[in-house]
Amino acid sequence: MKCPFCHHDDTQVIDTRVSEEGDTIRRRRRCAHCDKRFTTYERIELSMPVIVKKNGSRTEYDPAKLRGSMMLALRKRPVSAETVDAAIHHIEEKLLSSGAREVLSGHVGELVMRELKRLDKIAYIRFASVYKSFEDVAEFQDVIAEVGRERKSPSK
Repeated sequence: MKCPFCHHDDTQVIDTRVSEEGDTIRRRRRCAHCDKRFTTYERIELSMPVIVKKNGSRTEYDPAKLRGSMMLALRKRPVSAETVDAAIHHIEEKLLSSGAREVLSGHVGELVMRELKRLDKIAYIRFASVYKSFEDVAEFQDVIAEVGRERKSPSK
């Protein structure tokens, strides 16, 4: 690690501590050349996969866009912000654990629909109607019937 003061390459680690959350390491260092002390931090850098849209263009994953689309579907529904945060976190974990560098936008949409279906059936139907581009009432009826069948089936 280079010294930020004299740019010398030889620095010594004096003290190492892990943060309370366990996701950051703090290292206290001393420069062997100028004898000044400084602190460095190490943290995990996770990179989300690039989203490949239907038209083939690629864009960076944007958590604000994911949150916005979910909040639009959940508008005026009795779902807490903490529950939405947990759902978004679950989607992000799935994307990261896939290990893929690129993910189709359709896959992200399916993950969102799965979470919305679990959180709120009305929000799920709202999102599905836009995501699947419903063109007539019959498509709405099919999704509503699907949700109704799941609701009536006994829990395992």
